[in-house]
Amino acid sequence: MNHAVTFRQLQVFVAVAREGTVVAAARYLSLSQSATSQALGELERQLGVGLFERLGRKLRLNGMGRHLLPRAERLLDGMADFVAAAEEPDGRLRGTLNVSASATVGTYLLPTLAGRFSEAHQGVDLRLRLRNTGEVINDLLRFDADIGLIEGLCHEPRLQSEAWSEDRLVIIAAPGHPLAQQRLSDADLAKAEWILRETGSGTREIFEAAALHHVKRLCVRMELSQHEAIKQAVMAGFGLGCLSHLSVAGELERGELVALESGLSLSRTFSLVWHPERYRSPLWQAFKVFLAEQ
Repeated sequence: MNHAVTFRQLQVFVAVAREGTVVAAARYLSLSQSATSQALGELERQLGVGLFERLGRKLRLNGMGRHLLPRAERLLDGMADFVAAAEEPDGRLRGTLNVSASATVGTYLLPTLAGRFSEAHQGVDLRLRLRNTGEVINDLLRFDADIGLIEGLCHEPRLQSEAWSEDRLVIIAAPGHPLAQQRLSDADLAKAEWILRETGSGTREIFEAAALHHVKRLCVRMELSQHEAIKQAVMAGFGLGCLSHLSVAGELERGELVALESGLSLSRTFSLVWHPERYRSPLWQAFKVFLAEQ
């Protein structure tokens, strides 16, 4: 068995795995369809195993393909890092880092931090994607992101994580809401109409976990995916909300919203999350250290 696997074959394998067809992979790599198909066929012959299940024109990774994909990704990332190091002999960081962040982190913390990091490292391209927590996890599992920042803890066993920063949620109401001037009882929690983030959001998960220790169910009037939409609906008097203090500090200070006391435990941790089989370049490591120091 010949193990002289080429860089191009690895590129084709990864592109087909991501794009799902030879045609789409060829377009992505700016190759002809025949050259792409030939490179994939040669790779499978050299390895002596198939990597995909053929479903018409669609190709889906089989068990061996799923096993080898992260290793191919690491090799390609390592080659990119090798080339970047040669292009920057003075040792300066350069390259691209794909960061997926859940809504609160991505809206209220990450833009400023990313800006400071980019100013310090002019050769770096940080690509930020704003998602909910469940989508960040999926990005990491699909190797669509190098590192993720989420609200709460990561429960996905295939990923690694560590605590990064602390945050607290607050229950909010319009100043004229009937419950605005009192501490919420369990009965108040149960009868109130709630305007909450969508399922999959870390904010929603933490609030419901805390509330359902006190009441059997919540009356959710609206599910909205944007902080601003929730704030506007709460200010209009449509119900109570629960968001990070980071996202409502301005409205609380101006008196447009009020924070309500309750017996709920609403503190939480922001976490850094990554896939252990994803290549961790010097840029990745430098960005992680930078975040940990903030």
